[in-house]
Amino acid sequence: MTPTSSPALPGSSLSAERRRRELGRLAEGGPDATVDVLVVGLGATGAGAALDAATRGLTVAAIDAHDLAFGTSRWSSKLIHGGLRYLASGQLDVAHESAVERGVLMERTAPHLVRAQPFVLPLTPLVSRGQAALARAGFLAGDLLRVGARTARGTLPRPRTLSAVETRHLAPALRPTGLRGGLLSWDGRLSDDARLVTAIARTAAAYGARILTRTRALELGRDGALVRDETTGQELRIRARTVVNAAGVWAGGLVDDVRLRPSRGTHLVLRSEDLGRLSAGLHIPIPGESNRFVLVLPQGDGRVYVGLTDEPVDGDIPDVPEVPETDIGFLLDVLGSALDVTVHRADVVGAFAGLRPLLDTRDTAGRTADISRKHAVLTSPSGVVTVVGGKLTTYRRMAQDALDAAVTAGGLTAGPCRTASLPLVGAARPQVLAGLDVPARLVYRYGTEAPAVHALGVEDPDLARPVVPGHPVTGAELVWAARHEGALDTGDLLDRRTRIGLVPEDRASAEQAARDALARTAPVG
Repeated sequence: MTPTSSPALPGSSLSAERRRRELGRLAEGGPDATVDVLVVGLGATGAGAALDAATRGLTVAAIDAHDLAFGTSRWSSKLIHGGLRYLASGQLDVAHESAVERGVLMERTAPHLVRAQPFVLPLTPLVSRGQAALARAGFLAGDLLRVGARTARGTLPRPRTLSAVETRHLAPALRPTGLRGGLLSWDGRLSDDARLVTAIARTAAAYGARILTRTRALELGRDGALVRDETTGQELRIRARTVVNAAGVWAGGLVDDVRLRPSRGTHLVLRSEDLGRLSAGLHIPIPGESNRFVLVLPQGDGRVYVGLTDEPVDGDIPDVPEVPETDIGFLLDVLGSALDVTVHRADVVGAFAGLRPLLDTRDTAGRTADISRKHAVLTSPSGVVTVVGGKLTTYRRMAQDALDAAVTAGGLTAGPCRTASLPLVGAARPQVLAGLDVPARLVYRYGTEAPAVHALGVEDPDLARPVVPGHPVTGAELVWAARHEGALDTGDLLDRRTRIGLVPEDRASAEQAARDALARTAPVG
């Protein structure tokens, strides 16, 4: 099943003015100021909950202390996994759910943002023949997951074995000595995780949800929340019939009796030229581990991501996690075990880390890598519904389960969930996307809105130029983000609506262009 089209949903544009107007209406009080559902947190799950609620006919306000995708949802591997790792560890329900949700995104709701990504597992001397046979069986089992999820073969091709020549053709940087060949598999890849969240939030706004960034929850209760407008310092109460806490790793700080064991996943950012031409991603086995890999992920924008780690995090939860040198050293060491090129510490031009909100079940004393990624929905004695665990791929199902619980907790009358077949802003059938007469890179990021973004550069040639040498993002994309995607400051533009900020040097070069874009959209007078 493929989506029809959502070229420019009326009411989907987010802006500073819309935020100010909608927050003001909530502050004024009155009969229309009480919403059915208040969602706290605007990562993928929170934005998904807002969309689910709005499309069930409920009134919704969704808030975040910072920006869309400010937390974990912008720090992922940018992959939509089919659940192979969970199948290997015996978590059959999580594996099936992941495969189903991958198909939903690729074929129905966001085919413009999620596409098939080939991966090569090189059969180096560090991979025994027994391990290779096990991996091959795993990839075939993963293909059965695809069949069970009813995802078309044309969407995700069949895995197969590669010769050594084919393997090095796809990844010339691999060390040829002892290379026996490779295993080719396929999974889903996002153009950008934060852009997915933006699309979800904008679609929710089109159905009437009030999307309110820079709005911090100070206290949560059954009947709403005390919040603070972070742009003005004003405090106000948002009244709601039920509350969904989707604050991720910060969820435990808003309600009692929710214990989390955050896990840190770190990625490195390299320049593409340091690894040569990569036509596929790589699964590089971690020495001494039977079912863990370091991923090498070419991005098509002159950068390559390398990740990821899985380390427990203790203590206070920072707004932006720091990347320890031990994680960087570990990832570089694994790279060195398979590549014919040496990647030095100085070649790492950026790094980022995200914290997974894993539920502390108190029955896992070991590594966070061993904790189930199955999500949990908890209703507190005060009536607040909290959703934790899970992963980016399954955000939609997490939101659906949270809304089901919220409807029960609030005694609400709501329609059925519609999000499994609802195209997000920009989605369309593949043939429609392929027929758009604009650069393919824009289609992969904006879908049917790509011609409108491209037109900004045609109207003003200054906006058609890249804002950073060697990086494809143009001034037109920054202006579009400020006008239609709710970007309020340079951080929103450079760190979430685009990925420029992952490289500090590039971020500094683009600061002025970001300020100019905001100035173009500022109200006059």
